[in-house]
Amino acid sequence: MSGTIQNREKFLNQLASRLNRPRISSPLERPTWKFRPQDEVLRDATPDELLEVLREQCKRIHTSFYTTNRMGLPKKLNQVVTTFGGGTIVTWKDERFSNWGLDSLFKHDWPNQGIQVSEWDYSIGEENIAIAEKANVGITISEITLAESGTVVLFSDENKGRTVSFLPATYIALIPKSTLVPRMTQAAQKMREIYQNTGHVASCINFITGPSNSADIELNLVVGVHGPVKAAYIVIDDL
Repeated sequence: MSGTIQNREKFLNQLASRLNRPRISSPLERPTWKFRPQDEVLRDATPDELLEVLREQCKRIHTSFYTTNRMGLPKKLNQVVTTFGGGTIVTWKDERFSNWGLDSLFKHDWPNQGIQVSEWDYSIGEENIAIAEKANVGITISEITLAESGTVVLFSDENKGRTVSFLPATYIALIPKSTLVPRMTQAAQKMREIYQNTGHVASCINFITGPSNSADIELNLVVGVHGPVKAAYIVIDDL
């Protein structure tokens, strides 16, 4: 059910009046800057070079790093889940899991091992949150991946609850190699392109850099305070 905007013009006119200027009704021109250093970092890096940058950054953000191809993904994912202790798993509802050959792992192999796999289901509302709270492993997919900072970008929607990435004890991000970009500058550009091409923007966009970290004023680092204690990135060669 869509909402109704009331008194829009009156509100905007009053806002402009308080700013001592007339209403701006025409599109603003993007400024042209003489220097744009943010465009130069890793500008000419190849996908393989970005992969190595990400690999090194994962060492700094306490994140396990793996690479594989589509054929080897089920085995690699099972290996990482085993390393994290198995237990209850929660995932997004995403057709890419099937496209990558994970159906057998999710629906047969893990259940046969006594590992419960729960898929996000928007129809059950807040029950999803309770499931994620009890899960040992959360699994999502990165839409854009910042090599420089080791950051995965998640687009939430009705089938991709954001709690899947931060309520379970451990977290696994599946990263298509094609999603690698140098840094935040290119990630913002890519998100703008997605919006221009689709006319749609995700209801929530999360930038996640490894496991939860917090440091007090004395710079004593504590991992896992506000989210997963451990995180792993699995890069899938899809190029």
